[in-house]
Amino acid sequence: MRPLLFTIWLSLAAVPLAGQTADDRTRILTVLQQQADGWNNGDIPAYMKGYAQSDSLRFASGGKVSYGWTATLERYRKGYPTRERMGTLTFTDLSVEFLGPQSAMVFGTWRLKRSADEPWGLFTLIFRNIGGEWRIVHDHTSSGN
Repeated sequence: MRPLLFTIWLSLAAVPLAGQTADDRTRILTVLQQQADGWNNGDIPAYMKGYAQSDSLRFASGGKVSYGWTATLERYRKGYPTRERMGTLTFTDLSVEFLGPQSAMVFGTWRLKRSADEPWGLFTLIFRNIGGEWRIVHDHTSSGN
């Protein structure tokens, strides 16, 4: 009986969640590509368009947690004050998992290519569909260096 229940559970787990579409996955990945494009153009405000403009936005990295869109923007500006410091950003090894019809988790690798070094790390993002737009509401980024 248990093997049968497990098989049923496993087959149901593979069924897409209500409201979730391949288009939603594409839209989430497009947000990440737009962020990389903004970053690689030296435009931190364009990069920040991927985040929810909310006081509840949470950004955790380097042992510090920031709350709110403005605090996150200022943290990026302080950490990357010049185009050279920003380098060229790429996201790879992306995995999108829908948590419900209006939320998704993205796991992946980030890399910066700069003249002096090539830092990299891992990230987990929580996206929410807010007013028909997928936006990051939680970002936990770590350094692999």
